[in-house]
Amino acid sequence: MQNRKLKIGIVVGEVSGDTLGAKFIRSFREQGIDAEFEGIGGPQMLAEGFKSYYPMDILSVMGIVEVLKDIKKLFAVRDGLVETWTKDPVDVFIGIDAPDFNLRLSKTLKQKQLPIKTVQYVSPSVWAWRQGRVHGIKASIDLVLCLFPFEKAFFKKWDVPAAFVGHPLASQLPLNNDLAEAQAELGLDSTQKYIALLPGSRRGEIERLGPLVLDAAKILHQKYPDYTFLIPAINEMRKQQIENLLAQYPDSLKAHIRLMENTSSESKIGRQVMNASNIIALASGTATLEAMLLHRPMVTFYKLHWLTFQIAKLLVKIPYFSLPNIIAGKKVIQELIQSEATPENLAAEIEKLMDIEAAQIQVMQHLTMHKQLLSGNSEDPVKAVLDLVQ
Repeated sequence: MQNRKLKIGIVVGEVSGDTLGAKFIRSFREQGIDAEFEGIGGPQMLAEGFKSYYPMDILSVMGIVEVLKDIKKLFAVRDGLVETWTKDPVDVFIGIDAPDFNLRLSKTLKQKQLPIKTVQYVSPSVWAWRQGRVHGIKASIDLVLCLFPFEKAFFKKWDVPAAFVGHPLASQLPLNNDLAEAQAELGLDSTQKYIALLPGSRRGEIERLGPLVLDAAKILHQKYPDYTFLIPAINEMRKQQIENLLAQYPDSLKAHIRLMENTSSESKIGRQVMNASNIIALASGTATLEAMLLHRPMVTFYKLHWLTFQIAKLLVKIPYFSLPNIIAGKKVIQELIQSEATPENLAAEIEKLMDIEAAQIQVMQHLTMHKQLLSGNSEDPVKAVLDLVQ
């Protein structure tokens, strides 16, 4: 198999998946393996020579009810990829995150009986909710690449082939992480205090959660005028969207809000902003893991369509939403979900983290979990994929 060029299909749906995909592609090159990559990727993967048939944003849809509005478009994308790989099959298809789309794509590839191995990189949260999905995963996925050791243990119980490959950020981000250095990297004054506001990277998230963080900032600014608020914008579309929201707020607040634009192909402005901030307020998702590995005090929040939330409540099997709390098995960071996600509550939780002792307790818990993620015996994802296709 390695005597000829491998053809690998990859589909990602958001920035975190693009980051994983780009690192995965680089790992092949660093190990001297001849491979070409195609499917759906973001700017970081494109910079590595990836061939993308559709823009990554086309899959950036969250929530059960929200997806229904775009279902025809998503089916068309899936069918387009299946048609492409029916005519010219890849050796292996790797869905990175985006499980609702990627698991359906893998299932369709299996139903077509195509000579394509299927991999899901980043385990769907079946250990958390909709555990019945594990049967579908077993039928349509040849290998699950897990970021956390507890996920591999879960799949082992169900006889699903899985490898614990670790989270690349755990080894990439240092255990000693200096705040002043991070601020200097963004050209910020280290004598100032900063609060990072991250309402999410998707259009719908900023639409739904942008007013929440800006209203909270308005409350805090009246009490703590010495703080500056940093908001990252991953691209020009998101920047324009945030600017349109800011236009509705008083100039006195806008003077203390800095919109930080992404300037690199790696789309890492969100991480840079979190790293340079004294406190982080962010939408619940994979970014909470980044914030934890940066060892910054944080509060997380999220609001879904009301019907999506009611359905999710019936299906969720664990008491927490955010990865730091799930990994710890206890509440390490505050979660403001749905009706609790109000500007007043968010401002109050941020204010609590202004207390040095409270912030330090959380930071030490982050550091402990970071060390735990580094201590596991993880496998090389490239080797795991090569073993599958040989």
